[in-house]
Amino acid sequence: MQNEEGQNMDLYIPRKCSATNRLITSKDHASVQINVGHVDENGLYTGQFSTFALCGFVRAQGDADSALDRLWQKKKVETRQ
Repeated sequence: MQNEEGQNMDLYIPRKCSATNRLITSKDHASVQINVGHVDENGLYTGQFSTFALCGFVRAQGDADSALDRLWQKKKVETRQ
């Protein structure tokens, strides 16, 4: 919910898993959010990053590494990294 000034007034904003689109609840203590930095052609950090959220279910299945790799490959094509 937003007030008249456009400020967010909600106490909790749930996230969605980037790999499965599952809702990450407040009780999912196994979930992680990872920021992957963007680099230029010289390998220097540009100050930009992409954020990926993985739910505990993906991590418990052992698919977090492959899911993150798949998500980054897709994002890399979009951002031309």
